[in-house]
Amino acid sequence: MHTEFSRPVKAGHIHGAAQSYELAADKPTRAILAERFSLPAIAALTGVFVLQHHRGGIIAADLRMKAQVTQLCVVTLEPFETTIEERVALHFVPAARLADEEELAPESLEGPDEIPYEDDVIDLGEALAEQLALALDPYPRKPGAQLPPEATDGDASPFSALKAKFGKPS
Repeated sequence: MHTEFSRPVKAGHIHGAAQSYELAADKPTRAILAERFSLPAIAALTGVFVLQHHRGGIIAADLRMKAQVTQLCVVTLEPFETTIEERVALHFVPAARLADEEELAPESLEGPDEIPYEDDVIDLGEALAEQLALALDPYPRKPGAQLPPEATDGDASPFSALKAKFGKPS
């Protein structure tokens, strides 16, 4: 699978002591990712992965991500900058092992996200891009943004239209 921000690492090379990988998206990559995530811009995207081999081919990852993105306010439609800083635990799991699991049990949703990998290659760049997508506010609101007075009706309630149509008997 080809992605905009592919940074492959051989899973078999991760053994013994924890290994650290630092990634930073360059300007052309940030522009492509901004388009992918429908953002006006991504000014910065970095991630530091600390990887540790576990049994069964599982690679545990601790990710520290930082990003500076421009989003559009859902109220005013004005662009504004926001900073995202997150720390996330992930597990890279051999795809064959995930395919063997029949159904998702509620307790399986508790721990780290499981990301499948094939051919002994994990893609840290794509994992970082996906974590950015998950961290984005789906309804971004510029600080201090308010709906204009004509867009709100202080007396409105979900039942005001019914009351106006049918009236309340006296």
